[in-house]
Amino acid sequence: MTEDLFTANNLWMMICTALVFFMHLGFSLLETGLTRQKNTINILFKNMFIICAGLLIYFIGGFSLMYPGEFNGFLGFNGFGLPIGKEGTTIEYADGGYTYWTDFIFQGMFAATAATIVSGAVAERIRLDAFMLFSVIYVGLIYPIVGSWHWGGGFLSHMNSFLGIDFNAKGFYDFAGSTLVHSVGGWAALVAVVLLGSRKGKFSKEGKSLAIPGHNIPIAVAGVFILWLGWFGFNGGSVLSADPGITSLVLVTTSLSAAGGGISAFISSTLWFKNYDVTMFMNGVLGGLVGITAGADLMSPIEAILIGVTSGFIVVVAVNLIDKWKLDDPVGAIAVHLFCGVWGTLVIGIFGSRAGFDQLIIQIIGVLIIALFCSISAFIILRVIKKTIGLRVSKREEAEGLDLHEHGMDAYADFGLNEH
Repeated sequence: MTEDLFTANNLWMMICTALVFFMHLGFSLLETGLTRQKNTINILFKNMFIICAGLLIYFIGGFSLMYPGEFNGFLGFNGFGLPIGKEGTTIEYADGGYTYWTDFIFQGMFAATAATIVSGAVAERIRLDAFMLFSVIYVGLIYPIVGSWHWGGGFLSHMNSFLGIDFNAKGFYDFAGSTLVHSVGGWAALVAVVLLGSRKGKFSKEGKSLAIPGHNIPIAVAGVFILWLGWFGFNGGSVLSADPGITSLVLVTTSLSAAGGGISAFISSTLWFKNYDVTMFMNGVLGGLVGITAGADLMSPIEAILIGVTSGFIVVVAVNLIDKWKLDDPVGAIAVHLFCGVWGTLVIGIFGSRAGFDQLIIQIIGVLIIALFCSISAFIILRVIKKTIGLRVSKREEAEGLDLHEHGMDAYADFGLNEH
C-alpha cells in the first residue's frame, strides 16, 4: 500500500466521522419536532449531553473496553485513556485504512448513538439527572462490552468454536450495527419505557391510544434527511477504508433500503389508517436505514430494496403493537431501532452473500444473547436509579413542561407563551 492510498483511506474515514457526528443534529431535530413545544429545551439538552459526555467516557475507558486486544472473548480492558502504540499513526496500523486517532473518533461517534435512541423513547417525562446518569453508565460500560463481543474480536465473532458446533458459517455478523448499535439502544429504550409508564393523556380510561402531536413536523422531517445523509458515513465508514467497490455498493444499498422503507411504510400506513401519515413515512425511511445496516456490504440492490420494504412494514406493525401494549414511545424509536435492528441482523442469514441456515441460527443466537444482556443490564441500572434519585418527573412538571421546571427557559421566547 502506498502513502497516497493510506492518506485517501484516512481522509474518507475522517469525512465519515463528520457525517456520523452530523447525525446527532438529525436525532435532535427529529425528537424535538415529534414532541411538544414545552419540552424542546429538554430534548436539545439531552442530545448535547449525550455527545459531549459520550466522547469523554469513551476516551476514559469505553474504547479500551470495546477493543481490548487479546482477551478471553467476554470481557477485556486495554487501560484508561488512549494507549497508542508506536505504529498508531503509520501505514502499519489497521492495514493502512486509518490512524489510531481516526479509529477512536469514528468509533466514539457511534458510541453516543445508543443513548440517543433511548432519549427519544423516554421523552417528556424522564428526569434529566436520571437520564444523564443512565447514559453515562450505559455508554461507558454496556455498549462497549457488547461491541467487544463482535467488533473487538470476542466470542460472537467466532461462534463456531464458542458453541463447539461445526457450522458452515464462521460467526455472528453485523457490518455497521443493526444490533450492536441500534438494538443495544432499542432494548434499553423498551425497558425504560416500561419502567417509566406513559405520558399523561396518552391513553384513555378505556385504554385507547390517543395522539399527542409533535409541535414542529418540518423540523422532524429535516432531522430525517440529516440522518439519511449521516448514514452515508455510518455505513460507508464501516468499510474501514476508501475501497471504491465496497464503499460505493454500501452507499447504494443503504439508500435503496431507505427509499424502500419509506414507500412501504407510507403505503402500509395509508391502507391501515386511511390517511397519508408523514410521521410513518419518516420512520419507514429510518427503519429501512436500520434494517440494511447489518448487511449493507453483503446485499445486492434488489435485496436491499426487499429489506427496506419489509422494514417499512415492520415499523407500521410495530408502532401499532406498541400502542396495543400500552407503551408510550413519542418518536417511534423502539419500532425503528429495536424491531428493524433485529430484522436487519437476522436477514444476514436470509439474503446476501452469507445467507444460509447455519448463519441464520448464529444470527438468532447472537440477537438473543445481546437482548438478554442489554435488557437485564438496563433494568438493573434504571431500577437502581428509580429507587435512589427517582426516574420520572412530577405530575406538575410533566403538565407544565420540563423546559420551565428543569431549565427555566423557553425554546421560543419571542413567539408567545409556552403551551401548558
